[in-house]
Amino acid sequence: MWRTLTTVSGSEHATPRGNTPGERDEPVPDGRIPLWRAHNGLRVMALVYAFTWFCILLPDYRSPVAASAIMAVMVCWTAFTIWRYSKPSGRTKTLVLLDQAVTMTLFGLCYFVLTEHQMDQGLPTVVTIWHASMVTAAAVRCGIPGGVASGAAAAAANFAMRGYIDANMWMDTVLHLAIGLLLGLASETAKRSTQRLARALRTEAATAERERLARDIHDSVLQVLSRVRRRGGELGGEAAELATLAGEQETALRNLISTGPAERGGTSTDLAARLRVLAGTRVNVSVPATEVTLPAETVSALFSVTSEALQNVEDHAGPEAHTWVLLEDLGSEVVLSIRDNGPGIPEGRLEEAATAGRMGVAQSIRGRVESLGGSITLDTSVGEGTEWEIRLTRADSRENEHAHGGERARGKH
Repeated sequence: MWRTLTTVSGSEHATPRGNTPGERDEPVPDGRIPLWRAHNGLRVMALVYAFTWFCILLPDYRSPVAASAIMAVMVCWTAFTIWRYSKPSGRTKTLVLLDQAVTMTLFGLCYFVLTEHQMDQGLPTVVTIWHASMVTAAAVRCGIPGGVASGAAAAAANFAMRGYIDANMWMDTVLHLAIGLLLGLASETAKRSTQRLARALRTEAATAERERLARDIHDSVLQVLSRVRRRGGELGGEAAELATLAGEQETALRNLISTGPAERGGTSTDLAARLRVLAGTRVNVSVPATEVTLPAETVSALFSVTSEALQNVEDHAGPEAHTWVLLEDLGSEVVLSIRDNGPGIPEGRLEEAATAGRMGVAQSIRGRVESLGGSITLDTSVGEGTEWEIRLTRADSRENEHAHGGERARGKH
């Protein structure tokens, strides 16, 4: 009589999201460097434009001395920020926020420089379009949120100082917001490209290291294992058992060095490639030809579960037992089966082990699967072998199911 033991987890998420604590990016150039250079160039051109209007309107200002002081601060601040923004260590949020404050302060002081006639005529302030350079700095450093927020602040300051609204001011508002939005989008895109390049370089380095190790292993360890396997088979007896073990390790090692490297700290890993390493003379591994990608932590847990099950067969089923590992990718879920033709597990054995505090099957297999939010079924009978079946729903499918369920629930009200 077959006995079936099923464990189902009530976790909301089938697979945990991979965290990457301590992940260190490769020293690749920041993709936003050209944007910082463009910002510095724009600030210089805006300063030249502002200085031209300053020279034209200086005699007519209410306070030429105050106007000259504002222009002097603009020149000094432009030189300082260009120097700081030219270095990676200077492109900090603190400096960008200080840049916003200084620029807005200089713009506000222009209220005490322009005459009422200049205000009514809409003539440029001392700061004029140099004011917009704070928007470009915020967009490059903080992306879309920073760029749009800075653009809105610049437009609001313009409305507040002028005290009226006309078509030109609305046009300036649109330009400020558009600059913040578009340059912020470009900054975020460049940042993501830099991160992708860093990951690609890490993968390339891992591949090169794997190839180097493969050459070294092939020249030393694999040759020794191959010789032991052949010589042990010729001698027979106890040497034949050593030959079998050497052959299994040779196969596992060849599978390991031929498997593509899993990206360290990446979001997904190929479970099929990990399981192929377990194949041996007494272990058949059947996996899909295509990759079965899951979060790295999930793949590591399932690999440990499979290894634990194979170790149980090795310890309790005897040297003649054979094991079959089958991986199926059903789209919305992944099914992993581990079956052997050993003597099976006697009734009550698992309960006795759990009561005695032995945590092999109870903790390593069931515990790991439950922590992933999956279900595990054990089919076993004395003399009929043992089969573990693990079902794991993909996280995105589980989220979609919850979303559709919520929509149906809302539709009933």
